[in-house]
Amino acid sequence: MGSVSTAEGVSIRPGHVGLNVADLDRSRAFYEAVFGFRVVHASETSGRRFAFLGDGERLVLTLWQQAEGRFPTRQPGLHHLAFEVAGLDEVLRAERTLRDLGVPIIHGGIVAHQEGAESGGLFFEDPDGIRLEISSPAGLAGKPAPTGDAPACGFF
Repeated sequence: MGSVSTAEGVSIRPGHVGLNVADLDRSRAFYEAVFGFRVVHASETSGRRFAFLGDGERLVLTLWQQAEGRFPTRQPGLHHLAFEVAGLDEVLRAERTLRDLGVPIIHGGIVAHQEGAESGGLFFEDPDGIRLEISSPAGLAGKPAPTGDAPACGFF
């Protein structure tokens, strides 16, 4: 995602995303396995456990062990967290990894973002129920769209 200039000329671009998790070890292992992230900093201090995960170039996610239960998708807040990859081959690799880990894939597999779209991907949840997407900007022409002309990423 590129940067955006504000009216004052300040350049702003998205930074990392921080997630509350119920089990730091479980979530860390999940994000390492699925996305290939690596720990760049962590704390094992009781009551202050966290892990900062990066992609080799930048900090991407911070995981904070300070939650219980599952993420409430029907309440205001995060809808889903999307990661874009370069192409369909990378989405296919992610699909194999998810299936090997036994992670349920919403819509049953790779789908177009909407009917006739070139873009699309996979939709699934992390161990705490946070909805995730791995998508490609192209290569999905002819793939089914589970929600017709509405965005697949909006309704799962």
